[in-house]
Amino acid sequence: MSEGFSAKMRPDGLLVIQPRRVQSRISARTVVIFAGAFLLFKGFLMAALGFGSYDERVRTLAEGSALERAGAFIMQADPASVYIAQKIGPVLR
Repeated sequence: MSEGFSAKMRPDGLLVIQPRRVQSRISARTVVIFAGAFLLFKGFLMAALGFGSYDERVRTLAEGSALERAGAFIMQADPASVYIAQKIGPVLR
């Protein structure tokens, strides 16, 4: 009950005390918006740099420290970001 509690009186007069539910500060909507923005960012980078240059940069990143390897794993090309890059590419040129 350290997170707080709520007390309610039932119709029969009994007072019921229950712990408050802890709600996450990050909603599912926020996660979806963040993921979508990240995919748009990757697609924009692929379209702006070109697929060959982008892949080379990710390969170089994969040869670095553990944090850089994790970044390379996240930034590697995936079908969604490639699709976005193909759609954004003609607009950038």
